[in-house]
Amino acid sequence: MNTYVYMVRHGESPKTEGNERTRGLTEKGKSDAHSVTELLKDEGVDTFISSPYSRAVLTIEELAQLSGKEIIIEENLKECVFINGDRIIPNKELYPLVEKMFSDPTFSLPGGESMTDCQSRAVAVLKEILKSFKGCNIAIGTHGLVMTLMMGYFDRQYGFEFLMQTSKPDVYRMEFIDEKLVDVKRLWKEPLLPSVRAKKN
Repeated sequence: MNTYVYMVRHGESPKTEGNERTRGLTEKGKSDAHSVTELLKDEGVDTFISSPYSRAVLTIEELAQLSGKEIIIEENLKECVFINGDRIIPNKELYPLVEKMFSDPTFSLPGGESMTDCQSRAVAVLKEILKSFKGCNIAIGTHGLVMTLMMGYFDRQYGFEFLMQTSKPDVYRMEFIDEKLVDVKRLWKEPLLPSVRAKKN
């Protein structure tokens, strides 16, 4: 019996308010979260698990409500802790840091964690999910780097280049037999803007 894990990277989130744990979604992020619901509503998702960070929960919340399910929060599915205090790091600083972390998986800033440590705690949760929810269709509300590290544990092609070409949101369906990854398919396609949709019609 195969298990399907839907990695749902969160939608666009403002870096101007709150902290890493509390910042939510922009208006575009909220609209895209609805598109995620439309994309996955017929996939038979029966289990919902998320990072504790608001933006990840909010991206799968509507789908979970539509399915009549609660979202299970897993602390160790949170994004990589880049720096202490849940402080937000601007993208111009974050991307060079992430590239350095991929080149040296043991590197970390003071108070932060390395990619090795992040991958270890996230993969441990994913393995427990595969064991506890074997044969289920599971949506995981997640983040770019921690998603890449979980996917990369099972297939090394998922690394820095993969991360940099992902979108917010993004959806990947991973098919497992027990703990063996047998297939990955990207399901997310950027919704058409109204003006583009009108032209196509």
